[in-house]
Amino acid sequence: MTEESTNKKKCGGKSKAMFAYGFIQLGSSVVSAIALAAIAFSFCSIKQESKIFNECVEEVQATGKSASDAVRFCNGGK
Repeated sequence: MTEESTNKKKCGGKSKAMFAYGFIQLGSSVVSAIALAAIAFSFCSIKQESKIFNECVEEVQATGKSASDAVRFCNGGK
């Protein structure tokens, strides 16, 4: 009887440790998924910003300025 109760106590500690390990793994997977989603959204905004920049360069070039002058103007230069 003493051996059986000792084995049950050891098994209970292992199950708690395995539960904690599984919970930590799940938590880290959720954090990774959120980080990847944030990266994907930042790529969308970069794409939109580059589209606006390219339109600005084309518009300035249409006024007769060179490409380098157009890029400098769209970057905030004079």
